[in-house]
Amino acid sequence: MPKYLLLKRYTGGPEHHPNFVPMSEWTEDEITAHMAFQRHVGELLRKRGEFVDVQALSPEGTYVRYGGPGAAPVTTDGPFPETKELAAGWFMIDVESEARAYEVAAYLSSAPGKGGQPLYEWIEVRPVMSGAPAAVE
Repeated sequence: MPKYLLLKRYTGGPEHHPNFVPMSEWTEDEITAHMAFQRHVGELLRKRGEFVDVQALSPEGTYVRYGGPGAAPVTTDGPFPETKELAAGWFMIDVESEARAYEVAAYLSSAPGKGGQPLYEWIEVRPVMSGAPAAVE
């Protein structure tokens, strides 16, 4: 079965739903309900044998690059792309088809947000490469 990455972004996607409210403006109860929904999705996927992994990411981060032979890694804490470009977390799933991956992503998009209303958040669906790219000769 093919694997797919369902990538959640802080505010990414083509456009916000008209009722979009950033998580920073939610109550503790709204955040708790949202996280409970995410755990619920994980449990549903486990029961179907489709679950591979799920992770949530904090908005903080560090850019790191190779510093050269014998040099320490070069790091910086920014500037980062706009927040909407940063990954908030992901689900890795192993499903029978792309259509099923879309079905799971749409369900994730219905997660509760402010006032318990569905987020209608955009979920990026990316297939995992099934093999290494061909070597160039």
